[in-house]
Amino acid sequence: MTLSTEILTRSPLLGADDIEGEIGNLIHSARRGPGIRAVTNGSDRPLPNGPMPDYVEHKEGVNQVGKLSAEAVVREYDAAVKEIEALGAELSEAAKKCEAMVAGVHAMVGEIKELAANYREEGKRYFLQIEDCSLMTSEVRTVCETLKKKIAAGSSLPA
Repeated sequence: MTLSTEILTRSPLLGADDIEGEIGNLIHSARRGPGIRAVTNGSDRPLPNGPMPDYVEHKEGVNQVGKLSAEAVVREYDAAVKEIEALGAELSEAAKKCEAMVAGVHAMVGEIKELAANYREEGKRYFLQIEDCSLMTSEVRTVCETLKKKIAAGSSLPA
């Protein structure tokens, strides 16, 4: 196992100063021989493992500590990028759900408008029915008064 692989697989999320310190510890431990080498900074999350991102490559002449430090930092940034992209995907999914909800609301608004129009028509129908009954009642009253007058006028005539 290379030192960079060991740092990346055993170390939790480290700051730049912590990474350099841990690299120094690993180099010092490697010179003393095999044994348990603890690389921690209190975080539970290990450094990303695997190949370096393709958008970077080591320059010639950089020493091992510089290479390991640069790899660790770029892997941290790459891991953050992946989390940011995952957040973007989550937001995109949330936006799709919102769009579906908005479409549902627009459909419901259409149904509410239709219901309101039906209630308006029903109100108009009852309005006309009540007015028709009122007119009929007035006509009946007029007919009754006219009939009363005829009956009253007819009883005063000699028989």
